[in-house]
Amino acid sequence: MGTGALAVAACAPVGRASNELAVYKTPTCACCTAWVDHMRAAGFEARISELPSLRSIRSTQGVPEALASCHTALIEGYVLEGHVPAEDVRRLLAERPKAVGLAVPAMPLGSPGMETPDGQREPYETLLILEGGGTRVFARHG
Repeated sequence: MGTGALAVAACAPVGRASNELAVYKTPTCACCTAWVDHMRAAGFEARISELPSLRSIRSTQGVPEALASCHTALIEGYVLEGHVPAEDVRRLLAERPKAVGLAVPAMPLGSPGMETPDGQREPYETLLILEGGGTRVFARHG
């Protein structure tokens, strides 16, 4: 079984909401660790796996290359790409839309894990990744 298949199996629904994230990141990514800290502070558990490249896991999970960010996470059959806020993940799990998952492309300043010492923030959107690769705005921030 490949890495992607194992990750999906590890995050398959078990009849109740789970707080366990399988997080994939490259070894040199510090902002990914900061995002994991944000998720843990919000009550999620995270298991981190470091990979030399995330291209394969993104492809396996149906994340369009245009939405690629610095880390990919899996929870309850959904993929999270980039600096998705915990509140958006909670809403995703509550609403359970028919979708691949959520993405925050481009690593916007002020998003979880991308905070700056001076508090600088950029407005950004969390996108719902639809089956087939399309997107729609799921939430707006900033």
